[in-house]
Amino acid sequence: MVMGDMEMKVDLLVIGSGPGGYGAAFRGADLGLDVAMVDPRRHPGGVCLHEGCIPSKTYLHVAELLEESRVAHKMGIHFSRPEINPGEVLSWKNHIVDDMADGLVSLAESRGIQLIRGTAHFESSTGVRLQGAEISRIRFNQCIIATGSQAVSLPGSSFGGTGRIMSSREALELPDIPADLLVVGGGYAGLELGTIYAALGSRIHLVEQDNRLMSGVDKDLVAPLQRRLKQLFSKIDLHTGVAGLQESENGVIARLEKQGGIETLHFDRALVAVGRRPVSADLGLENTKVATDDRGFIRTDDQMRTMDNTIFAVGDVCGGMMLAHTAIRQGRVAAEAAAGKSVAYDVRAVPAVVYTDPQIAWCGLTEEEAGACDIAVSILRFPWKYSGRAATLDSTAGITKIITDRQDGRVLGVGICGRNAEGLIGEGVLAVEMGALAEDLALSLHPHPTLSENLGEAAEIFLGSPTHLLPGKKA
Repeated sequence: MVMGDMEMKVDLLVIGSGPGGYGAAFRGADLGLDVAMVDPRRHPGGVCLHEGCIPSKTYLHVAELLEESRVAHKMGIHFSRPEINPGEVLSWKNHIVDDMADGLVSLAESRGIQLIRGTAHFESSTGVRLQGAEISRIRFNQCIIATGSQAVSLPGSSFGGTGRIMSSREALELPDIPADLLVVGGGYAGLELGTIYAALGSRIHLVEQDNRLMSGVDKDLVAPLQRRLKQLFSKIDLHTGVAGLQESENGVIARLEKQGGIETLHFDRALVAVGRRPVSADLGLENTKVATDDRGFIRTDDQMRTMDNTIFAVGDVCGGMMLAHTAIRQGRVAAEAAAGKSVAYDVRAVPAVVYTDPQIAWCGLTEEEAGACDIAVSILRFPWKYSGRAATLDSTAGITKIITDRQDGRVLGVGICGRNAEGLIGEGVLAVEMGALAEDLALSLHPHPTLSENLGEAAEIFLGSPTHLLPGKKA
């Protein structure tokens, strides 16, 4: 590699080293391309590894352990009150992140990928200028933008200052365990992080501007989680906006806007989880033919190619569901297209998971989408109160549902709320992608007693012969 005030040339430049970036870089290198990957971070992994998916799921496992210890007395097992050491919990999280980051470095180096720490700015459709790097410029035949997204702050406030107004990034560093925490936003990030802090001992006051939690997810899937959160959180206010957040000497002053007027409350910290925006503004896209929408998301085709023929974009910077596994697949598609292969991103069933307790997972068409698009469907629901395995796990509040075409029984979507929904949704993804019929799921032998058989039981409703539910009985 050429050092100093010089430039280098590569077949494929990848800007960003998150799941979309390293997924693209790895696939490009495997296809024989000379690949360089640029990112300002010291190690690859992006927000997902360092500030998002992996840290939050590590803490959620801690929260699950704490909850299990608290309810074990119902099963005749008694623990003393757990002692929580935030510093040691943080060290455990950092250990996991560092190990995974080292693994990504090893995978990249073994593939011959050049890892460059720095910030890229397009000078043209075939070259970038680098800042903070050992080289000044990179010329490329093709480029993949995978710069991701960043948290949106509320108008009039920002992340930083004393750090009492937090995004998910600051919250996952466990600065302390606040006695009173305001969570702004009833989407997956707010619910997951609220669950973590509640388990660690914080009193959670959650506010959501909409009239429900997890807007866009079928209400019957959210209902068991909402009942649980009402027990776990000290307060949940829907139809509530935030007129202002102000850091004080010892906390945060929040002005909450309700139908009855403004209520002013004091919290030790506030977590803002109201959405994310693309990291695209300072890339120098004006020096290329790359087009963005009015929110800054990069426009792409089904090969993830932008309006500039030499440049692709993948992951959060393109918008959509903003999921790590989506970014990885898009990165692989873009790399294969850059290598001249005939490919397209044509996923029918994108799985989404909310890692709360209970978990929610879904894929394909939702019931609400079917109604909005006037699609004739049959909804098959199997409540977990009829599941033997759910009973042994004290997890009977869950539900498994299948959305099928009303005429031929083809599986169009699957939703699950309950323990291990993250693992159970895989069968639903396969069913939707393969165009399976409800009959196929019903006749596939599922082991008993398991949570996986609940999907088969739901499918048997379509045939009119469920085993653990009376035929014709509404769930």
